[in-house]
Amino acid sequence: MITVKGLTRSYGDFRAVDEISFTINEGEITGLLGPNGAGKTTTLRMLSGYLKPDSGSILYDGVNAAEDPIGIKKITGYLPESAPLYGDMMVFDYLCYIAELRAIDNAPDRIREIASLCRIREVMHKNISELSKGYKQRVGIAHAMIHDPAVLILDEPTSGLDPVEIIEIRNLIKELGKKKTVILSTHILPEVEATCSKVIIINRGRIVADDATSKLQSSAGRDRSIIIRVSGTGYEGLESMLRSVQGVDHVAAIDDSELASAIVTVSGDTDARADIFHAVCSKGWVLYEMKQEHTSLENIFRELTTGGENEQI
Repeated sequence: MITVKGLTRSYGDFRAVDEISFTINEGEITGLLGPNGAGKTTTLRMLSGYLKPDSGSILYDGVNAAEDPIGIKKITGYLPESAPLYGDMMVFDYLCYIAELRAIDNAPDRIREIASLCRIREVMHKNISELSKGYKQRVGIAHAMIHDPAVLILDEPTSGLDPVEIIEIRNLIKELGKKKTVILSTHILPEVEATCSKVIIINRGRIVADDATSKLQSSAGRDRSIIIRVSGTGYEGLESMLRSVQGVDHVAAIDDSELASAIVTVSGDTDARADIFHAVCSKGWVLYEMKQEHTSLENIFRELTTGGENEQI
């Protein structure tokens, strides 16, 4: 549905987005990840039509956004990180105002529908300034959704929310994703794992990963690690035994004053746990812990973005 080719944007001599290309299919919830200054916000602003790229193209179902900017804005909804809300207006009045700007037919019916969808019916009579951050974000999403766009673009939708509010907004995004194409940026990696079907990681203006969330974790997680803690020997004895097990690539000590503890890296599809268990038993040692871990999205993110800038662009 969305095809981006060679998208570039500079601020003076600084290139914030550097010839990035990607495709987002209809119905996908895509997470745009990257450290501060990576170019996420600039990319979302260009996708929404808020910023004009220096070069490159953005196509929505084959229509070039540069050639039909008004038409593209009709099918997209954009929520910036700081929702542009008028604090002195009641929620209902504010949505009526947005509906009028959008020239929406049957505005009262649509407002009731979007208020129910975004779960803000109980605050429709309140001034926006009186709302919690979570409710303000919901009102912002209602603003972005009121014209029923096919594409929803959300910049840090859970920034500054408490854990309960994060879960509520996450559930709302998952519900919206059943009918919409959603693109969101976030720093909360468990949120991406729980919400997004696709991940694009951007660093220093360039894409360093672009794949389905499950495939990205699977491909990066082929080298697995096993944490093991035993008694009856010291670390040197444990290390010697582990290095003799087939498939073990690397053994490193874990600081533990009571048990001999190590983290083992196992390559490929090898499952060394059974061999390790039998080796421990044959030595007469006591196995206190053996836990296998796959590479998490957080580790993948850290590996791909090490050395990123720390300024927000």
